[in-house]
Formats: sequence, structure tokens, C-alpha cells
Amino acid sequence: MGVLDSSFLFLPVGNDLLLVALVAENHQQFLVYVLAGSLGSVAGVALLDLVCRKSGEEGLKKMMPPRRLAYLKNKMQEHAGVALIIACLAPPPFPFTTVVAAASALQYPRLRLLGTVLGARAIRFSLIGLAAIWLNREILRIANSSEFAWFMAGFSVLCVLGSTVSIVRWVRLSRSKSR
Repeated sequence: MGVLDSSFLFLPVGNDLLLVALVAENHQQFLVYVLAGSLGSVAGVALLDLVCRKSGEEGLKKMMPPRRLAYLKNKMQEHAGVALIIACLAPPPFPFTTVVAAASALQYPRLRLLGTVLGARAIRFSLIGLAAIWLNREILRIANSSEFAWFMAGFSVLCVLGSTVSIVRWVRLSRSKSR
């Protein structure tokens, strides 16, 4: 799920919800879940990086409005590491994928990008996991409710639709670049 959440697909808070559910059920595996989520996120970022690094700034111009691109380019040149850390720690709707895509397209060093994502995501997932341990009974009560089941069904539909739009957009972007 971490790979999907951090790449081209639309899966906001999916990784967070899965982490909460797993940690609430099994506290002893806390570190394993945090590591799995962090490494999955890094794998998704690596896939995104491969595509965005090749498309460069020209690809970014097709993905976002000029004003947003100018803002991101300016911030990346000055404080790319800080922007990445904030993007990794912030919850949706903060544009994590956009910041990673911008860093890759603007040629931020790959190993530094992946290391920053690994460290910051490990911090984020650790905090979420600790909250799940602390709020254990309440989380399990909510997760077992019929309202939550309906929410997750709607959320799943939204994720499928968002992912479809994202994939179509990336395919069109790659086709227009090859022409």
C-alpha cells in the first residue's frame, strides 16, 4: 500500500489507516509495520522519481500551472530537503506527490531524496503507530462499526476513480512527450 500511496496512484491516508489498524491489533509488530510502510513509501517514490527525472522541468510544465511550478522551483532550489520533509510528514491534502515530482524533475540527488523520504516517513508512521497504541480501544470500536465499513467502501471507490484519472494523466503526458 505504501508503494501505491507514494507513486502515481490516488490513495490518500490509505497507508495511515492500514498502519493504525495493524498496530491497534498487534502492538508487538509496531516497528515492522513502521518499517514496511516507510520502505513501501520509498519504493513508490523511486518509481515516481524514475519517470519525473526523465521528463524534467518540461514534464512539470504539463502537470501543473505555471505559478505553482515557479513557486515549487524556487522553494526546491532554496530548501528542497526541508520541503521534502514537510511533504513526508504532512497529512493529505498536502501535495506530497507534487513535491516529490518537482524534486525529481529538478534533479534533486536521488539518494538524498530516497533517504529523506525514508527518515521522514519513518517518523510520521512512528507517530501514527504510537497514537494507535494509545487510542487502541477507541480505534477498534470505530473500525468495527457499520459506519466505518460504509466510509471505507466509499473511500475505496474514490481511490479507484482518482487512480484512474492519475494513470490516464500520466499516460497522456508520456505520449505527448514522445511525440
